[in-house]
Amino acid sequence: MNELISLELDDCKENMSKAVAHTESELTKIRAGKASPAMLDGISIDYYGSMTPLSQVSNVNTTDARTIVIQPWEKNLISTIEKAIVDSNIGLNPQNDGSIIRLAVPPLTEERRRDLVKKVKEEAEKGRVAIRNIRKDANESIKKLKGEGISEDEIKIGEGEVQKLTDSFIVKVDQLAEVKEKDIMTV
Repeated sequence: MNELISLELDDCKENMSKAVAHTESELTKIRAGKASPAMLDGISIDYYGSMTPLSQVSNVNTTDARTIVIQPWEKNLISTIEKAIVDSNIGLNPQNDGSIIRLAVPPLTEERRRDLVKKVKEEAEKGRVAIRNIRKDANESIKKLKGEGISEDEIKIGEGEVQKLTDSFIVKVDQLAEVKEKDIMTV
């Protein structure tokens, strides 16, 4: 296979891997009824003038399947962290005892589980769309190589390889979504 087409395929593969990783990180943020420090990954606080992720100013752990404990490294951050959690709209109410913050993760209702599964399906679809867009860009780049003396056959082979990559990465997204759905629906 032509070297330029190989480079395009490598680029395509790397971008699709990033799309799958992004989808996975978005799915991690959808809570499945079990407490997980990753539920707070999107939360940042104003730490001496710069927005800093919660995990960089405190210890975030789970004591059991329903409780997240946040222990700030500086006591004066407690109210800032508490406000950031409330403002983040993740549906958890912080309880502060002066030195640590506890978040009780309530069990999910059947209706809430269905809503979360819809959210998982939306995120998975965003992942599949991203992968398809990468496929489209890769195919356009490969077609442009025709002007550089690459034969029709090599272009067809390249496009076939891009399609194989697309199919395999979409399967990965579907598997991630399936695992997350099972996780949510397990009581």
